[in-house]
Amino acid sequence: MDKLTILADAAKYDAACTSSGVGRGERRPGTIGSTMLAGCCHSFSADGRCISLLKVLMTNVCCYDCAYCVNRRSNDLPRAAFSPRELCELTMQFYRRNYIEGLFLSSAVLVSPDYTTERMIQALRLLRTEYHFAGYIHAKAIPGADPALTYQLGLLADRLSVNIELPSEQSLNLLCPDKKKGAILAPMAQIRDGAAQSRQELKLYRHAPRFAPAGQSTQMIVGATPESDKHILDLSAALYRKYQLKRVFFSAYMPVSNSTLLPAPADFKPPLLREHRLYQADWLLRFYRFSAEELLDESHPNFDAALDPKADWALRHPEFFPVEVNSADYEAILRVPGIGVRNAQRIVTARRVGPITFEGLKRLGVVLKRAQYFITCGGRMLPGLRVSPEGVYRRLAGLEREALPAAECQQLSLFDDMQAG
Repeated sequence: MDKLTILADAAKYDAACTSSGVGRGERRPGTIGSTMLAGCCHSFSADGRCISLLKVLMTNVCCYDCAYCVNRRSNDLPRAAFSPRELCELTMQFYRRNYIEGLFLSSAVLVSPDYTTERMIQALRLLRTEYHFAGYIHAKAIPGADPALTYQLGLLADRLSVNIELPSEQSLNLLCPDKKKGAILAPMAQIRDGAAQSRQELKLYRHAPRFAPAGQSTQMIVGATPESDKHILDLSAALYRKYQLKRVFFSAYMPVSNSTLLPAPADFKPPLLREHRLYQADWLLRFYRFSAEELLDESHPNFDAALDPKADWALRHPEFFPVEVNSADYEAILRVPGIGVRNAQRIVTARRVGPITFEGLKRLGVVLKRAQYFITCGGRMLPGLRVSPEGVYRRLAGLEREALPAAECQQLSLFDDMQAG
């Protein structure tokens, strides 16, 4: 339990899960389930199910000295390491008690990347063969490890991930002198190629070994270095395109070091809102058919903290609006703030039966509070909607809670040239 406390707490900085567990005090009679202060996190399957995972490091003893990392070798903190057998016993005990449904296994670099990967392989092989554990396993591939070891790890895990850590090579060289860009990207390419080859083999022989069937993901730290949102989003888009990643995770930098290379802890606040905006933009890339170049450019390199990226883009592109929901194509409807993927599909389906009205959009679940400024139904805006561009910004940003001043209610938002028609 002492090792679990140390190694689960050390794993909380890895953001490649959806959420972390919270402590709910001592367990009382009649209650069901358990979430520990550290150790349990939650992810989601492809069909939307929430899966509880044991999130833990194999060890926090590290031979690297990355300035931003709490487990760096120069940091004075309690150290521990699980043996492969101990990790297996812990996982199975948690599983039998219904605390977890899977394992999220990462590790600091003990001795060398090869040695660390070998210990992780031993643990996962025991789980799969001796304990017959068939649950979900997410494992962290160690940059710099022998490709043959990474391949063995991928045969035992459902998903692999390689943390890119920092958004630029310059920052990586400055803060992580022991890590190189090539050593991080090489296993990404290997995982991509190994997964593609495994899919082809399974088409020919259904019992062929499966290599990382759930794909791969990565994580980068936001706010520790000066890169703009545009730089981060461009990098994310390139990683999706080149390495077929399932997900890029963003982690707001938490001050864990007094290094002069990092923001001073005394006056630094973790950029949690910036992290949130990047996740929203990442969603637009993956599901809303936006490109990184559309969302940000050199004249607009960072997201507006007051607006979500979709609304921010809409206000900067008034020429695209209003969108006529009864005739616009699916891609155009997707770009309207307040209309999500599911509602866009519902609109396209419903209008085959008859024309859609604003009341019909409400029944479909569209958030008219946001969408009303950007759409028409039957060629008409929402009756009585006469708001200036400044007023639209204030309302979408949540700055305007009451009726707008009369001075702002003199023209239709964004669409002056279309009002006469």
